[in-house]
Order: sequence, then C-alpha cells, then structure tokens
Amino acid sequence: MAEILKGAPVVAALNEEMAREVESLKSIGIVPTLAIVRVGEREDDIAYERGAMKRCEKVGVEVKQVLLPGDCSEDALISTLQDLNNNSKVHGVLLFRPLPKYMDDDRVRNTLSPEKDIDGITDLSLAGVFVGTNTGYAPCTAQACMEILDYYGIDLNGKKAVVVGRSLVVGKPAAMMLIGKNATVTVCHTRTVDMPAVCREGEILIVSAGRPKIMDKSYLAPGQTVIDVGIHVLVDGSMCGDVDFDAAEGIVGAVTPVPGGVGTVTTSVLVKHVVQAAKKVAS
Repeated sequence: MAEILKGAPVVAALNEEMAREVESLKSIGIVPTLAIVRVGEREDDIAYERGAMKRCEKVGVEVKQVLLPGDCSEDALISTLQDLNNNSKVHGVLLFRPLPKYMDDDRVRNTLSPEKDIDGITDLSLAGVFVGTNTGYAPCTAQACMEILDYYGIDLNGKKAVVVGRSLVVGKPAAMMLIGKNATVTVCHTRTVDMPAVCREGEILIVSAGRPKIMDKSYLAPGQTVIDVGIHVLVDGSMCGDVDFDAAEGIVGAVTPVPGGVGTVTTSVLVKHVVQAAKKVAS
C-alpha cells in the first residue's frame, strides 16, 4: 500500500516556523500584514478568504480586507492596488480572480508590485520563477506541491519527473521548480502522444489535469510519488482529485489524498509568502 502524503503535518510544520518568524518580526516593530482584495461576492472567493484569515490569525499575521462592489470600475481596482503597493504597512496582497469580464486581467494583475504579489500572478513574479530569482513569489499551489515533497524527504536530484498540465498556476511553475531541484522534467498536455506511457516513466508525478479521476491505473507505475493537485465535487457530494486514488493506493509508492493533500497546504504557503515579504522589509 502507498504511503499517504497528508497535508496536515506539512501545515503544522509551516505554522510552527511562521509563528516563530512572526514573533521575531514583531519584536522589531514589523507586523506582517496581508491585504485581501475581493471584487464582488463569489462564494468560492469568500470561502478561501475565510480560510486564509484563519490561517493568518493562527500564526499572528494581520489581515486587511479590501472589499469592492462587483460592478466597480477597472480604474477603481487599479487605484486600490496602487495604494496598497505604496502602503509600507502591507507586505502581501491577495487579489481574487477571475475578475469581472469587463476588466483587462493583464492590466490589473500587473499593476500589483511583484514584491507584494504573494500568489505569483504578475508577469514579473512568474519570470522570477522561470529565471530562478527572488523577484516576487511562486504561485501558491505549485509551491505547495514542492513543500509536500520537501517535508516528506522525497529526493528530486536526478529523478525523472512528469507534470500533467501546463497552466501558469501549477504546471509550468511546478516544472521550473522541479528543475531547480535538479529533476529531469517532462510536461504533458492535451496534445501529448500516449500520455499514460509518458506518465508511467516518471518517478515523481504532479497532476493538474482538471478532470476527476482521469489518471487511472494505466498512467501509474510502482514506486512513483504522486502529487494530486485536482479537486472536484462529485454529484453525490464527495470529493476527488485528478487521480483515481483507489487505483493509485495499490500501485504507487506514495500519493497525496483529496481532500487533505495539496489544497490543505496551499493557504499556508500564501501566509508563508507574506511572512517572507515582511522579512525582506526587515533586512
């Protein structure tokens, strides 16, 4: 049976580390602060906001909520982001997306200073991930995959890694971070020929395909470490990932559960980035 790579121990370790760092920052007069910018009342945004606020509270990070009406103008949102860029007491900004359809997403998100872009949504932050610099921060979900691999001591040096999905939220940044750990990386997508065979070759498999249980036993091989990024709610109300967990558990060496895996860690990574941004101010 596969080892289950639960997110809870990773979160606990991150919380312990962050609480110490926050206490140290507060001792020199710096209070790590996250600004959450939300346009409208999307239920999934509100749920994530609630979780982020709880996680911040747990480690002593302050939260500033900036709530804008669903019909606010693009210029009003940009002005809000510029004010936060210039606010020295705000160290990180979380901007909920997707934005209203009438807004220019590229213009809005790139208004945000990369130094405060703690979810890796600006072009400069993503460029930093690809170049390997400290400009901005990696997207939190992709970083959460790496935090799990690191916590469980999974060596990436020289290993064959396969990433399923090529989005800028998970696939591409995860591939770059794996390369940064000296893995040899293949990225699969909808045009990949014989994807099951390619996936079976990976010693590390990060899956962000966006379809429930698409990764059945034909994609899996003994001894693999599988990180399942997907999260889906089925008609019966149960949740699953992109990987057929029951099939994987009997084949691979280790696998993250859904729920209780990557998603659990993502919010903690967000808070970690706020603390890191505050530390840069202190240095």
